[in-house]
Amino acid sequence: MSEEQSSESGSRRPPQKRTGLTSTGARKAGSKSNRSRAREFALQGLYQHIVGRNAVLDIDRFTRDLAGFHKADVVHYDALLRGCVENEAALDALITPKLDRGLTEISPIEHACMWIGVYEFQNCPDVPWRVVLNECIELAKEFGGTDGHKYVNAVLNGLAPELRATEVAHDRANKSAS
Repeated sequence: MSEEQSSESGSRRPPQKRTGLTSTGARKAGSKSNRSRAREFALQGLYQHIVGRNAVLDIDRFTRDLAGFHKADVVHYDALLRGCVENEAALDALITPKLDRGLTEISPIEHACMWIGVYEFQNCPDVPWRVVLNECIELAKEFGGTDGHKYVNAVLNGLAPELRATEVAHDRANKSAS
């Protein structure tokens, strides 16, 4: 008898509900925080910038008209989009040493996820480093290629001890003490 069948009656139990996730494992739109939504819209804008070299004002105008934008943290979206574009060379300079291939060989989605992660590590101390890492991995899972999230994870995990040294050391010390 399978786990799904009751041992007493032989009838099937209904499948377990996975709240907040779609059938593919992605988070449902209704369960996302305003900041998560801001990251998604910023990712879409950064993709347009990386692939099409579109101007930030054009990207911003287009993005603000997308369905669901009103539910995003607009301040965080603005900071991510403008901050990543304005600092793309500096962000790439930090990312490149962690890569095992050229930057041009990285998917634009993974590239944008890494930009968001590095930008937040540097400029959003109110967001814990593990949250930044998890959010960027989730973006790569939802929008990127099959295993792109693993690459994003490896690069950002490599940068976290440099960009959030005190916080990472504190977390790791607490983990090993428990």
